Amino acid sequence: MIAELGLILLWLAAMMALLQTVFGLSVLNNRMERAFYKTVKPIAIMQALLSSMAFLVLLWLFLRVDLSVTLVAENDHIAKPFLYRLAASWGNHEGSMLLWVTILSLCGALLALLSKSVEPKLLSLALGAQGSLALGFFAFLLFVSNPFSRLNPSPLEGLGLNPLLQDPGLAFHPPTLYLGYVGLSVAFSFAVAALLQGKAGPSFAKAMRPWVIGAWVFLTIGIAAGSYWAYYELGWGGFWFWDPVENAALMPWLAATALFHSISVLAKRDALRVWTLVLAVTAFSMSMIGTFLVRSGILVSVHAFAVDPWRGSFILGLLGLYIGGALMLFALRIGKIHQGSQFNMPSREAGLIINNLLLGVILAVVLIGTLYPLFSEALTGDKLSVGPPYFNMIVSPLALILCLVMAFGPFFRWRQDHWSKIRWPMVIGLLAFCLTEASLWGADISFAALSWIAFGIATATALLSLWPLFLQKKKLWHLPLSLWGMVMAHLGIALTLGGIASNDLFSQEVLTALEPGQQATLGPWQLHFNNVMPALGSDWSAIVADITLERKGQSVTLNPELRHFTNPVTDVSETALKTTRAGQLYLVLGQQGEDGRWQIRGWWKPMITLIWIGGFLSAAGGLLVLLDRLIKKLRQSVFFSHHAYERERPNL
Repeated sequence: MIAELGLILLWLAAMMALLQTVFGLSVLNNRMERAFYKTVKPIAIMQALLSSMAFLVLLWLFLRVDLSVTLVAENDHIAKPFLYRLAASWGNHEGSMLLWVTILSLCGALLALLSKSVEPKLLSLALGAQGSLALGFFAFLLFVSNPFSRLNPSPLEGLGLNPLLQDPGLAFHPPTLYLGYVGLSVAFSFAVAALLQGKAGPSFAKAMRPWVIGAWVFLTIGIAAGSYWAYYELGWGGFWFWDPVENAALMPWLAATALFHSISVLAKRDALRVWTLVLAVTAFSMSMIGTFLVRSGILVSVHAFAVDPWRGSFILGLLGLYIGGALMLFALRIGKIHQGSQFNMPSREAGLIINNLLLGVILAVVLIGTLYPLFSEALTGDKLSVGPPYFNMIVSPLALILCLVMAFGPFFRWRQDHWSKIRWPMVIGLLAFCLTEASLWGADISFAALSWIAFGIATATALLSLWPLFLQKKKLWHLPLSLWGMVMAHLGIALTLGGIASNDLFSQEVLTALEPGQQATLGPWQLHFNNVMPALGSDWSAIVADITLERKGQSVTLNPELRHFTNPVTDVSETALKTTRAGQLYLVLGQQGEDGRWQIRGWWKPMITLIWIGGFLSAAGGLLVLLDRLIKKLRQSVFFSHHAYERERPNL
């Protein structure tokens, strides 16, 4: 009866979502608004409790390996370690969708609990829009993707989790990515509420800003973690392949980055109102498109869920309903959004607009490259592939221009300034350009070369952001956390670009076949293939290679493996990594040939770890910005509480 309990909880949560939608949107009627202001909040909290309980029921079914449940029988096995039995609950289509809608409900509950300073009507409308999103996904789960369906008769043992997913990355990557995806739903709901109300001022931006920053942070962490997981798990030596599902994660991040900047301008200077609304709708639209690509069955990818087209059609219907409805609402109501404050071209607002336009163009390039093969196949039947050459050729020059804009933007004042303000940043930017280009003398203009140049400019930018404060003789420890967060985020982008460029320009590869006792050369390292040995795990057996690499008196030992899983039956290569100060060694063991030699593939990748260090540094910068906002709110609440106490003390 445990599975039936989970299904009942899902139905009850769906009913709460329906009530939340009706009560939240009913405040459009001025006669009813006061009656529903206080009603919609507890409904949102109850919906989150019910959906969370349903998800906990699913976790319990996986942990106890209840094989009478179809989802458990197809993805779980009693021999799997605890972590993989737990992560298997969302390592499949139905479980991951339940996690998605649970996070969506929790976002609604947190919105109801934490938005005390938000105008009641705006909050009620936002909760109503959030409830309508949850209702659609509850319907998707209940009618076409039931995670609690029974299997009769029950099998003797489960099929087990895909070996490629048996990694701690499964426990970390999907939840963080979903927090980013679904966090953007709150920005979408606020945008719909503002359009319905006909107002989008600084108070609206301040209410939405923490959600946008939080979603951006989780998206950054999720993408960086997923990139590293694919890098060491798939054994191909790359960190990004421009796979359509990888692009599905990148596109919301690009839109959220633009929204992050735009909403800051609206909150501080009451400008870019329409631009902010457009980006809020676009960001969640990209999340919905990513959901469709992953779950529709139209893509063949290691990241995609192989599901039937009926489910894809259902998600496509939701995509048309929510995004099409939001765009129609935008077209009908945008005339009621009054224009914000004006600004001149040489200003910080203008720099941020150029920044957002470039991010929008990059987003359009990625979206077209991702969807074009699908449309082409649907229309002509011919299968096309849009790969790294297309994306690298177009995205890299745009990224270089973006870094140049990022270098000059922070030096302008708000509203209006003079072009002479950027003469020193231009000099230093050009110096960085010349120095980084000199290091590539004679190299072809490529994605790697442009990334290396952009790395030099972006690094100079991040450090130069503090220069005006040095001129004002301000102490660094007195600077606000939000400024440090901006510098860290920009520096993180620079480090990521540097890691990408270093990997493409300086990495060295060897592909060879050796017998134990033979040697090969891997860049500056001498590779010694010592021997192979057997190994056993909980549900796998393996052949483990013992390989020593030497370089200028330095010696390291790596043990790549070739594992054979029994549940399900699969052969998987486990890479061996060794990170040094100069870079990273990467080895993969292949099959043994008829001549007794083992295939060995290796890479020496200088400074490649900067890619992920930069990603997590950028996320840490976003967290600092959030922390700064939180500290300011706490100080304000303490200040006002103290003064209220002082006013009331004579009466006590």
